[in-house]
Amino acid sequence: MDEEQAVALLSAMASSRLHGPTLLALATGMRRGELLALTWASVDLGKAHITVCQSLQQTNAGVSLKQPKSGRGRQVALPSLAVQALRAHKARQAEERLLLGPAYTDNDLVFARYDGAFWEPDSFTSSFAAAIRKSGLPHLNFHALRHSHATILLKQGINPKVVSERLGHAKVGTTLDIYSHVLPGMQEEAAQRIDSALRAAMIAIK
Repeated sequence: MDEEQAVALLSAMASSRLHGPTLLALATGMRRGELLALTWASVDLGKAHITVCQSLQQTNAGVSLKQPKSGRGRQVALPSLAVQALRAHKARQAEERLLLGPAYTDNDLVFARYDGAFWEPDSFTSSFAAAIRKSGLPHLNFHALRHSHATILLKQGINPKVVSERLGHAKVGTTLDIYSHVLPGMQEEAAQRIDSALRAAMIAIK
């Protein structure tokens, strides 16, 4: 998705429990399992960053936590719109906790079920797919939000190394291989910028 399509998706999810994870996926490039395993202890709203250190996986025996796909944690800076959304989400979550009282299971999860329990990845995916169908937007899966995050950043001229770090890729080469379709446009922009820089220097010398 481009920026306009991403905003349309967020608008469609505005009143849904899916809005928070959808926004954070677009804003950080985090994977579904990483979002569903995210705890408030790993979120620093004051410094505007998240520490991604675990992922939720679904097995025949239920759900369990594991290390991120790269095998190591990472820190991801948050844009201000994500910080604002998380503050509002945290307040709503506190209200739910008070309403349920002892029935609420406090796992410190950022994105959980209404009772605080883990949101199973398969159930989350089904809910997202149903919301997309209801919205009338073109079909896409949740992982496409991660790709959209990377593509938008690369088109904005962000260094591929930085994009790679945000995505949690072990090597920047992985990022470049996956998003090679973005590079031709970046090459043209690089050519235009070097042309402008050299021409400006020529004029200054004269």
